[in-house]
Amino acid sequence: MKLQRFLHIFNIAIEAVMAYKFRSFLTTLGIIFGVAAVITMMAIGNGAKQEILEQIKMVGVNNIVIRPVTPGGDVQGSSDEEGKSLQNKYSPGLTIKDAESIRKIIPTVERISPEVTYETFIIKSGKRRSAKLNGVTPDFFKVYTLQLKEGMFFNDDHMRNGSPVCIIGPTIKAKFFAEENPIGKYIKCGHVWLKVIGILEDQMFNIGGERDLGVSDYNNNIYAPIATVLLRYKDRSVVNANSIHGGGSGIVIRGGMVTSFWSSSGSDETNFNQLDKIVVQVRESDFLVSTSNIVQKMLLRRHSNVQDFDISIPEILLKQEQRTKDIFNIVLAVIAGISLIVGGIGIMNIMLASVMERIKEIGIRMASGATKKDIIMQFLTEATLISISGGFIGILMGFLFSKIIMQATGILTIISPLSIIVSFGVSAAIGIAFGYMPAKRAAGQDPVVSLRHE
Repeated sequence: MKLQRFLHIFNIAIEAVMAYKFRSFLTTLGIIFGVAAVITMMAIGNGAKQEILEQIKMVGVNNIVIRPVTPGGDVQGSSDEEGKSLQNKYSPGLTIKDAESIRKIIPTVERISPEVTYETFIIKSGKRRSAKLNGVTPDFFKVYTLQLKEGMFFNDDHMRNGSPVCIIGPTIKAKFFAEENPIGKYIKCGHVWLKVIGILEDQMFNIGGERDLGVSDYNNNIYAPIATVLLRYKDRSVVNANSIHGGGSGIVIRGGMVTSFWSSSGSDETNFNQLDKIVVQVRESDFLVSTSNIVQKMLLRRHSNVQDFDISIPEILLKQEQRTKDIFNIVLAVIAGISLIVGGIGIMNIMLASVMERIKEIGIRMASGATKKDIIMQFLTEATLISISGGFIGILMGFLFSKIIMQATGILTIISPLSIIVSFGVSAAIGIAFGYMPAKRAAGQDPVVSLRHE
């Protein structure tokens, strides 16, 4: 009997909503855009979180990045006089010995990857393209979790003898070995022929702040043993007779000592550091800050207290970025929630207006035997129908908006089931909450006065 009564009330509510289609649609707009905003904002937030996780994976876990910098003016908190004093001190720059000392002395270090990078060109079969040549150790591939698609990594013989071998990224393979297997083939990198022994797996590269995070486009680089690069290409820490007699060259004198020599062409003109970067991977995240402090003190001692290096922790930078994005997403969610509340207020106002318009109808229903509970249920059902239908449409709009944003801006959006459940549940709750006041007001009408209403 109660079910039949409820179905009767439900049918009356549907008839009332359908009788005023345009007004009902305008009422649902607030809920539609509120739900769509919640789903879209949560999709953007989930996409940002996924990108952060990918970035952490790309920069490697628990990494500390050390780079050379110009001493003096770049040292934080130093005056001009202090800067000149630092520049007059002798420092060997960032070297292989620094990396070896860190590996041997600090027990929290898991792996260490010294790197040297040169801008060069590749020649094969008449094709010439610019590329980056990276001198690395086998630990480099473990630090950045890089996998091989084919071939092998560098072995001890390659590293000890400075063998002319290389591992190429998938972009290099596509450009120079589109129709053949590059393994075992030779490619001319600069003035040296290198034998290809491996091909990296394709890496999804969608990351900003590459310098701070210590990454590059792995797909478009060539990797050779660091001993090969220093022996067969260039070692910026070495001064020899051949380089001194070369044309257009120069000698750097620091603190009254000859510390480096280079060709005046290229980006190395002011770079006397043997290495371009050292990446230190620690055993546990808890050791990141303490290890970086120890590395800082050790390098200062080795470099005669010259601050000619910079230490950064990419994972901490990424977590700070994630925190910023989380706050931004919370703000967006609050704005979306406010739009839902505004939609609920719209439902309440329309339902109140509907009560005033249907006073005589309410009187007739109460005179025919309808109780106050029946009247409350009728108007609550109307408000809930409006909010639920708006919720359904809002979910579809949220999917649509998320796809449009991803296609138009390239921002990754991921729609989660939680966002759908939350937004739909909130829309239904708002319909009930804001529909109760008009329903209670309708049920409180005096049947006699309502019947006389014109």
